[in-house]
Amino acid sequence: MEYTIKELADLSGISTRTLRWYDEKGLLYPSRTNEAGYRFYGEAEVNRLQEILFLKELEIPLINIRQILDSPGFNRLEAMKSHLLELEKRREKINALILTVNKTLSEIQGGEKMSDKEKFEAFQSNAVKENEEKYGKEIREKYGDEAIDSSHAKMMNMTQEEYTQLEELGNSIQELLQQAIQEGKEPSGAEGEQIAEMHRKWCSASMNKLNDEIHAGIARMYVEDERFTAYYDKEVKGCARFLRDAVLIFTKQQ
Repeated sequence: MEYTIKELADLSGISTRTLRWYDEKGLLYPSRTNEAGYRFYGEAEVNRLQEILFLKELEIPLINIRQILDSPGFNRLEAMKSHLLELEKRREKINALILTVNKTLSEIQGGEKMSDKEKFEAFQSNAVKENEEKYGKEIREKYGDEAIDSSHAKMMNMTQEEYTQLEELGNSIQELLQQAIQEGKEPSGAEGEQIAEMHRKWCSASMNKLNDEIHAGIARMYVEDERFTAYYDKEVKGCARFLRDAVLIFTKQQ
């Protein structure tokens, strides 16, 4: 079946202006344009538009969407399986939050009282799952399943006060790193030692067996893995490298 630009806009719920913009950016071309300049879209274009909207829902930038769809190795079936897996993960997280909200509403309205642990389980669980999804494969290969499962269990058993303190400590480390870089400090100086000590405390909060070798290994990952580097360098470049160097000096693992 073939659609005019207005018909496709009505079908998909996006504007004709957006479709024209997609055409200009090379993201979605019409299958043909007649002599009067009217755009027409066929089945292939409908499928590509659906894929574009799926990827947008997953918060992928348009420039990356175009690269993905135009890649010679792009496979629509595998892409759909990947979308389904990601959406199911999101549903699981949302369902956990909905359950917590419902329990809280019930308590407010005179129902069963929640324990303090129940009030924050969903947030901690989602944080653990997100960390596993992002870095699980690498850290399990490096430290083993037992160590990582133990770390997750330790985090899940934290009180809300402990969890909040851990987040605040992480934020403080980031702030000190940025300040050290901006002021031209050296990892071997007092600032580096303070950051390394705070980082060891931060790691120990979720790991049962943290020695100098493991501590140094974690710090090395911040430079070796671009995802960790991007996290620490998101506002000030050089933070990941400063943290790594400070920890290596602190643990004498250079």
